[in-house]
Amino acid sequence: MEERRRAPRLQEENEVTITVVSGGQDLPEDTVIRNKSKDISACGARIQANLYIPVDTLLMLEMTLSTVRQMITVIGKVKWIKIIYEDQSYEAGVEFVNTPSDAIRKLQDYVSWKMNYKKNKPH
Repeated sequence: MEERRRAPRLQEENEVTITVVSGGQDLPEDTVIRNKSKDISACGARIQANLYIPVDTLLMLEMTLSTVRQMITVIGKVKWIKIIYEDQSYEAGVEFVNTPSDAIRKLQDYVSWKMNYKKNKPH
């Protein structure tokens, strides 16, 4: 299968607070979900949630990067949703949109640093 990602993706769980900004027809506008991301890149993230978030929903994600305990806030749009456990757990692919360049740069630096650390870490 051909890789379509535009940026390297780091397999790592991070705390995330998800706020629905717009687009969720069945969700209140101010829904806040505390959960985790499953992987991240400078272009997007795979998040876990206990609430179904429809495709094209606009979200604000406040992510706390696990190793450096740094908070990064990004805006993203749900590109896909997958049911893990019916009415209990979902995964969603989120593409970052309209995110300030300094937040994207911090993510790029973090992902790059973590990937280099893992690659060069003695076994």
